[in-house]
Amino acid sequence: MIESVVARIAAVYGNRWRIILVFASFALLTSVSPPVGAASRDVKLADGTLIPVEVHTAASAGESLLLWLPSGFNSHAAEAPLALELAKRGIEVWQADMLAARLLPPLESSLDEIPDNDIVQLIDSAAQASGRRVYLLASARAGIVALRGANAWRRSHPQRRSLGGVVLLHPNLFTTPPEPGSDGIYHAAVGASQSAVFILQPELSPWRWRLDALVPTLAQSGAEVFTRLLPEVRDRFYFRPDATAREQRESERLPQLIVEALAKLRTASAGTQRAARAPNAIVAAEAPRARALRPYRGNPTPPPLDLVDLDGKRHVLRDYLGQVVVLNFWASWCPPCVHEMPSMQRLKHKFAGRPLQVLAVNMGEDEKVVRAFLREKIKVDFPVPMDRDGAALKRWKVFVFPTSFVLGLDGKIRYALFGELEWDDEATTRVIESLLPR
Repeated sequence: MIESVVARIAAVYGNRWRIILVFASFALLTSVSPPVGAASRDVKLADGTLIPVEVHTAASAGESLLLWLPSGFNSHAAEAPLALELAKRGIEVWQADMLAARLLPPLESSLDEIPDNDIVQLIDSAAQASGRRVYLLASARAGIVALRGANAWRRSHPQRRSLGGVVLLHPNLFTTPPEPGSDGIYHAAVGASQSAVFILQPELSPWRWRLDALVPTLAQSGAEVFTRLLPEVRDRFYFRPDATAREQRESERLPQLIVEALAKLRTASAGTQRAARAPNAIVAAEAPRARALRPYRGNPTPPPLDLVDLDGKRHVLRDYLGQVVVLNFWASWCPPCVHEMPSMQRLKHKFAGRPLQVLAVNMGEDEKVVRAFLREKIKVDFPVPMDRDGAALKRWKVFVFPTSFVLGLDGKIRYALFGELEWDDEATTRVIESLLPR
């Protein structure tokens, strides 16, 4: 991989840099080696770019090759043992580092820079070198890269069957993080997909509640779509530093789950094209913004909310007219949610005696789990209504945990935010103060 990067830099900046880089990287070249069971190779593209690939050769004869695309999370090292386990089960695995090949940093934001044709040429190279049918594997926002590449491959190879389908781990296929209360816009590649797709979706994830919208969007151009819910685990469970015991067990089971997903994809049709609805448009990503409450840009009239809390008390949103309401959607398995809860408690105390209420709506967790969490980890005295079936989450169009809305005295939504916030900092308390009666 280092040799590929050196060659690329030399091609761009001149050969005199090659000598400097070779000496500078000598120690790395002699100390860095592929994982046990893997061999390094370079795939040369039509434009001369060399894509470094770690090949995990199958231990037995098999018909499938898994092309594992980079996630942008710098998770390559954690994925290598899983690739080795897949190879032991007869699945050849290619871990291709397109980000390094294009001199891009290992960040999610870099994924948009990967050309579709890179994926097309990798599929062709893998199929030709192995004689196997190729399947793409991608996680999170890399799922967009996989679908873009698969769609481009099918356009350029309409009669060939070398591509068997796509496996997506906890996919996030929206163009940008949806604003609270707004509909998310899927990337155009989602609605245009004709390759069979298998989704492995962790249960403890906001995307779990969006499967009912994602599946028909993926299927609208002819793709067969399969899903499997992974209980009691979070997104990125197989390389999280804070993985729970259950997540560690599920990580050990993941290679077998992928084998089963590939078996299901092999039974799918070749993706016969049906009349397709117009795909969603691509929108430009917004620049990163500072974390702060923002004036709400959607319909200020809130959706209904009628939930029962852990104490059996019913909370109907219209009953809070005349109060400022901080409505927060959260889950105990979500670290940012947990991090911000103490500051929500401090906010409530700061405005004690004034018409302010905090409602922390829990998203679909077991009541015993939530009770234990509030007893042992975070103590709050504001209500915790339970959205047991995710119906409130869908009505309020919540895509990210945590998501919060601030309603004024008239019951209208005034501010919103996805992600955590220090609720008692100066800027936030000024916003809350501006909504309260003087």
